Amino acid sequence: MRVLCLCLIGVLALSGQEPDGSVKFSVSTNLVIVNVGVRDKDGRAVADLKAEDFEIVEDGDRQEVSVFEFQQLEPAAEAEPLIFTQRETAEPEAKAERERDITPSAPGEVRYRDKRLLVLYFDFSSMPPADQIRAQRAADRFLDDQMSPSDLVAVMAFSSRLQVLQDFTDNRELLRDVVASFRIGEAGELAVEAETGEDAAVDDGAAFVADETEFNIFNTDRKLSALQSATKMLSSLPEKKALVYFSSGVSRTGVENNSQLRSTINTAVRSNVSFYPIDTRGLVAEAPLGDATTGSQRGTRAYSGQGQRQRRQRFNDSQDTLSTLAGDTGGKVFLNNNNLALGIAQAQQEISSYYILGYYSTNEKTDGRFRRVKIRVKSIPKAKLDYRSGYFGSKDFRRFSQADKERQLEEALLLGDPVTDLRLVLEVNYFRMGRDRYFVPVAVKIPGSELEMARKGGREQTRLDFIGQVRDSRGMMMANLRDHIEVKLQGEKSEDLLSRNLQYDTGFTLAPGEYTLKFLARENETGKMGTFETKFEVPDLGEEKSYTRVSSVVWSNQRELLEDAVGTAERNKKAMATHPLVQEGRKLIPSITRVFRKDQSMYVYFEVYDPGSEGRRSAATSLSAGVALYRDGVKIFESEPLRVSEKLEEKRAAAPVEFQIPLKDLAPGDYICQVSVIDEIDRKFAFRRAPIVLLP
Repeated sequence: MRVLCLCLIGVLALSGQEPDGSVKFSVSTNLVIVNVGVRDKDGRAVADLKAEDFEIVEDGDRQEVSVFEFQQLEPAAEAEPLIFTQRETAEPEAKAERERDITPSAPGEVRYRDKRLLVLYFDFSSMPPADQIRAQRAADRFLDDQMSPSDLVAVMAFSSRLQVLQDFTDNRELLRDVVASFRIGEAGELAVEAETGEDAAVDDGAAFVADETEFNIFNTDRKLSALQSATKMLSSLPEKKALVYFSSGVSRTGVENNSQLRSTINTAVRSNVSFYPIDTRGLVAEAPLGDATTGSQRGTRAYSGQGQRQRRQRFNDSQDTLSTLAGDTGGKVFLNNNNLALGIAQAQQEISSYYILGYYSTNEKTDGRFRRVKIRVKSIPKAKLDYRSGYFGSKDFRRFSQADKERQLEEALLLGDPVTDLRLVLEVNYFRMGRDRYFVPVAVKIPGSELEMARKGGREQTRLDFIGQVRDSRGMMMANLRDHIEVKLQGEKSEDLLSRNLQYDTGFTLAPGEYTLKFLARENETGKMGTFETKFEVPDLGEEKSYTRVSSVVWSNQRELLEDAVGTAERNKKAMATHPLVQEGRKLIPSITRVFRKDQSMYVYFEVYDPGSEGRRSAATSLSAGVALYRDGVKIFESEPLRVSEKLEEKRAAAPVEFQIPLKDLAPGDYICQVSVIDEIDRKFAFRRAPIVLLP
């Protein structure tokens, strides 16, 4: 979906007679702008329609078309060759003319009539120097040979921060000067591995609170966040925009990046921006063991093919994110081709003529509900239309009734597009409670800086509402959640919340299978909402015959008293008594983003099921477990082996295993943490791995 329904919403107001005898009327309207692409059955753009040919229906009520404009875009054609004269004297003048910001449009204004808007976005933090050179040459080739009279081009770049190097212009010589000014090699070292931040607040043991830097610690989040900021700059322009994203792939570091990825995509859809990523690596032929810049592989990976498969998998994963950005915003990804200029031309050709429609909604209610918009062309019943399907009406959240708030939550949960005003990340684990029942704890983390607090009775407080659904692979509802917490803070704790995070925990009981969890949180002072959706699997450990049966592994840096929580929610004491992460009134708090500091200890917790004598519960247990940390393939740390020999408790046949590892002697950086378990009686083993980041 790559077109925008832009809502410019006001409130109709009438005031009474003023003391001087005059009567003052104040009127504003609810103007809704929709961009509509119309194609016939053969896929060609339809260019001869009039306003009366369109029928717009909002929530079943027909609307009158009040704003109508056709954007006639000439087909992309070969441009006249660009000839430079007196370059030395022209360059300073060109630099003086550059616009370093995107000029916004006034509400309802179409600034660029009959123009195709293209943004060349260079992500230097993801490209090594060789790829930066290829991207620069591709941009030069497009500007010299393929830019058409209908094209307006802007240039943005991201290294350590987002920069607008040139606003939309058709001056090819000026654009070429901007591209020529790139400092090749800038931020290229960031393309090697993820960047870590070092300026986060330090954890001080406050309950259910962790480090805010974790939300932006991975370089992937910074790349996606910069893309989101770029689309916000373009949001005031009602025209269609294509953002050509030059990158050498974006590798996600885990499920925590899904939140930022969805937020970026959602902002792009709202801003009417389609992504056209170009993989600047081109067509790659990799040596099985890596090129001359790659160190030698250790162990048997070079001989078994495992090393080559892992390299290929990492390469494919880095392209998957580019494909997701393109597919979910209506663009196209350009991969495995050395002529990168064709990728820009592809974006150019995708934006054809379209219509800008506007109507004044007859629905004057300010109820904040989602309003569905349907458009059809009466004269061409089988026309293919491309437009956004609706928008949220206006309402001050503080005036919502309780029924309004509940309805808003339910509607937002059912929307196909995620709501991303409130950032959150989420982790799902599983622990066996019976032969066919598993407890699935869910940990949700929200940045404290996202929350608005109201001062009442000398302290600051707010309320967070939560709603969630778990569906199986057939779409059947298997579990649901409706909960809230009251956050009340005083003094220093209130100030600290701005630089820290708040964590909420819940859980479900499920049978083995594949599931989808959709979770929504809302802050009740401003009404900001955030959605997180993820797929997860609860394995049937009873069917596991080859390896030791192990639960999820929980990585943590906090174990806190339950009564010290900053928020209060309804607690099921019976459930807490059987919660695998709660022991002696203290709860192990999962580190969702797995970021630790040298002054902390890392807690590692998991359970082993049915160990010893093929699951005979009365038999003795003999387990050996250990934790190792690897950096660049080299083992940096290995714990002393932990031996478990007690008999299992009868009901769950589970042997809990926990490690506490001080981190003070380790150097900051990225690590792979591996947990290994050996069942010495059954002669089976299992291991789990996860990436972690250690900060100073």
